[in-house]
Amino acid sequence: METRGTTVLHDTISDRPDPLPARYFDTKTTEPISFFLSGLEELLAWQPNNNDEFNISAVPLAKRQPPLHSSRPRTLVCHDMRGGYLEDRFIQGSATRNPYVFYHWRYIDIFVYFSHHNVTIPPVVWTNAAHRNGVPVLGTFITEWVDGEKLCEAFLAGGQEAYGAVAEQLARIAQHYRFDGWLINIENALSAAAVGNLAPFLRDLTARVHSAVPGGLVIWYDSVLQDGTLRWQNELNEQNRVYFDACDGLFTNYNWKEEQLQHTRRLAGPRHADVYVGVDVFARGDVIGGGFDTDKSLRLIRQHSLSAAIFAPGWVYEHLGEENFLQNENRFWGLLAEYLPTHSICTLPLATSFSLGMGTSRFLDGKDEESGPWYDLSVQEIQPLYPEHQGRLSTSCCLQDAWCGGSSLRLQGTIPPGEERVAVRLFSLQMPAPPKLFLTLLYKLEGPQPDDFTVALEVTTWDSGTCLEGNPTSLPEPNGRHHPRFLPAPPTELAKLLAACRRGSHGWTSRCYELELQDCSLRDLSVVVSRQQPSPQETSFTCLLGEVRMLDTASVAASPPQVHSVTASQLWWQEGPEPELLSLSLTLRWSFPPGRAGWFRVLSQGARCRRGQTAPQLLGLAQGCLFRAVGLLVPQPVPGQSCRLELLVEPVLRDELPVDPDRWGRLVLVYSAPGSGTSSDGH
Repeated sequence: METRGTTVLHDTISDRPDPLPARYFDTKTTEPISFFLSGLEELLAWQPNNNDEFNISAVPLAKRQPPLHSSRPRTLVCHDMRGGYLEDRFIQGSATRNPYVFYHWRYIDIFVYFSHHNVTIPPVVWTNAAHRNGVPVLGTFITEWVDGEKLCEAFLAGGQEAYGAVAEQLARIAQHYRFDGWLINIENALSAAAVGNLAPFLRDLTARVHSAVPGGLVIWYDSVLQDGTLRWQNELNEQNRVYFDACDGLFTNYNWKEEQLQHTRRLAGPRHADVYVGVDVFARGDVIGGGFDTDKSLRLIRQHSLSAAIFAPGWVYEHLGEENFLQNENRFWGLLAEYLPTHSICTLPLATSFSLGMGTSRFLDGKDEESGPWYDLSVQEIQPLYPEHQGRLSTSCCLQDAWCGGSSLRLQGTIPPGEERVAVRLFSLQMPAPPKLFLTLLYKLEGPQPDDFTVALEVTTWDSGTCLEGNPTSLPEPNGRHHPRFLPAPPTELAKLLAACRRGSHGWTSRCYELELQDCSLRDLSVVVSRQQPSPQETSFTCLLGEVRMLDTASVAASPPQVHSVTASQLWWQEGPEPELLSLSLTLRWSFPPGRAGWFRVLSQGARCRRGQTAPQLLGLAQGCLFRAVGLLVPQPVPGQSCRLELLVEPVLRDELPVDPDRWGRLVLVYSAPGSGTSSDGH
């Protein structure tokens, strides 16, 4: 008898697999890859098909406060690195050492993936990471040089039907792949006929994107003037205002001076936050700042209440090198933090192990599950604020040790003389507090005397005369600080979490807390490091945070659903590295209720031609109900024998609470050589 949620599939080995389309799959490995479109013909011919499912973002755009359309100045990041579609094109990750990652999501409003292909569809790994952290993602539609003139002539000079077809396709592509709109960059001169239709095209595209994509955006790059001349203005003025008026925003060129900011601010009026003043971090041309002086540009832009477009912040990686990238990246964004308004989380559950989506090992429950470099932005977890207090506190990523994923969050700081504690604000919050919160913390103290310190969570609420702690034995501190009650074990209604509160191992300490609140709004979640004993001396500490969770107790009690209907397709059989082995690649699909899982762990129970059992081995992580297992080494059956491969799909819930294996999905593949029957052992 197979258990609930199990599918059994029979297959005969074929040495002539059907080729998979090169646009969607790597021709050597059959790994799913992201892609772009070149030319008008490819754009107009684009249609969704069964092979492009891996490119559809499975992570909805998380809500955050303030919303994008608030009137405060925003921050756009435009990612431009070495032509794009590098290691980030591998949708299920790659074994890349020292990759480029972006993780300061709390500080930015919009992410643009830029390349010089005509239609840049953002690699889905970027959309997944950005959406998990509440940031919308734009692709790029660009035309350049002589070829760009021809392309624009073909669709703009052709009239409403021609430019409407382009607008329709761009809106459909954003809707289908679930990213959030377009940066439009026309960097070539236009004929009178073409430029006459440019503003109508932008209006049409903007209306279609707004209709197709909730919260969708179209932003125009400062390039062509209303008479068709290609001349960058470095400001909003009467020569380019017609395009600003036709869409959601203007991204200016980079060679501006302060008087142009003043002029832009006056002309933009109430739409001042829709002007994104360009800042080239590479400091090419006659610009202010750049590199580690980018804050000089930001300071001037913010003085005029304008938004900023930070172009090519990958300078940190490209110019300074890979070796100390994470330290340099924290320094770069730390210098800008004063001018980057942060964003608050406004929904629960909040659960993160701080993984960047890369590492030198994969960790699970505090131990090294799989050694070796890996890179998969899709599984980057919710990122904190990365606060810095010069001299007293620093936060950074630790790749050497983690509870889960590839990294933990390292807090290093000092407790000043005469003070007993230091609070590190991890997340800004803005939401009504549920009646009862359940919180967990996993940490590890490093250094010579870890027993000198205690680590705990602190929740702050917005000042309110009605906000009260519901537990009558505790009195709230002034200024809205709440110290959740430590639980050696969860209450009975949360008994299934018992293991989660006692699961610290490999040097990690686990803590569970409960907090009851009445009529409160949550403001911050902080971690507090305290001295055990008072001291007149300054005391240094180093603490690794492995996991933090903040859950609405009422929602935790629901039992998780079952993964079901696991199927396999696109099977590729090839000769293995040894005569008795085969290499198998296949695409798995399954069903699970939308929104319940953060992601899925796909495991192999191993293949065998005789009865027996092997330990599950992680194959990879899937964002949606779709995964391609590539290059599985399985035994070659002899004539008259069949073999059995068991694959498992484990849902990782958004609150990251464990799911019993009987609710996982299972696929049993029974395979045999051509002309073979079923063996006498029942396989």
